[in-house]
Amino acid sequence: MDRNLALEGVRITEAAALASARLMGRGDTNAADHAATEAMRGAFNDLDVAGEVVIGEGERDEAPMLYIGERVGRAGPGAVEIEIAVDPLEGTNLCSTGGANAISVIAMGPKGSLLRAPDTYMEKIAVGPGARGAIDLARPARQNLRAVADALGRYVEDLTVVILDRPRHDALIREVREAGARIRLISDGDVSAAINTCLPDTGIDMLIGIGGAPEGVISAAALRCMGGDMQGKLRYRSDAERERARAMGIEDDERIFRIDEMARGDVMFAATGVTNGDFLKGVRFTGDGARTHSVVMRSRTGTVRYIETEHHFQQKPNYGW
Repeated sequence: MDRNLALEGVRITEAAALASARLMGRGDTNAADHAATEAMRGAFNDLDVAGEVVIGEGERDEAPMLYIGERVGRAGPGAVEIEIAVDPLEGTNLCSTGGANAISVIAMGPKGSLLRAPDTYMEKIAVGPGARGAIDLARPARQNLRAVADALGRYVEDLTVVILDRPRHDALIREVREAGARIRLISDGDVSAAINTCLPDTGIDMLIGIGGAPEGVISAAALRCMGGDMQGKLRYRSDAERERARAMGIEDDERIFRIDEMARGDVMFAATGVTNGDFLKGVRFTGDGARTHSVVMRSRTGTVRYIETEHHFQQKPNYGW
């Protein structure tokens, strides 16, 4: 894949971040998500690619989301064919309340590079480069904590684990506490949390628990670029979701997907901060424009670039901001 495509990905996440940031703190999650989605769709359709959304925000009947199977891009003669995983606004509640770590995010790769799965839940475990190869989702949390501590040369009591603050995690939280590890509970935003395991300054060592499958695939793409590790298992909420998975070729309900099964080959990842967070600053409006802070990564080279951009609204396409 052309490495310039990764930089085009930043323009797409910038557009979604700018649109949703206008609604930060306004208390309307649907409006913020809709603004991000429409801006991302518009930016994609200005790109000379033949793209297919394989991980999106829902099925075709849930428009105006960027749905699974949607085609984006100009798709002109000779346009490169790509698969796309999107989350126009990861952390809709965070944006609507002005909380930290709301981002706009995409992952891209050539055909066959991204796991095709329905919009369902996924049980996940993610770690940074220092603990790569030490995790196994089939083991209890306490055994993974010990393995990660050994890999990092630390005590379990020194580890910090991120878990989504949900009733479904009550038993998991008790197990981690009984093992002695520290916990950071988050309300939303497990893509950012997964990435934070790869960034030493965040102090996060592991992500575990059940969250969205789209966010899981996107996280896997980012961690592949950063040298981290991740595993996931789909957790269906209904028979309809299970049947959609069957149609996508996933037959084994208990299958644990390794990181290179969720995001394989030459994948790219891009994200732009909507609100201030652990590794990206949020959108800052300046009157005649705005400043954004983004990251772009590529698995082939392991390159991670942070990009500060000044936008002048009178001189660029308007995707809804």
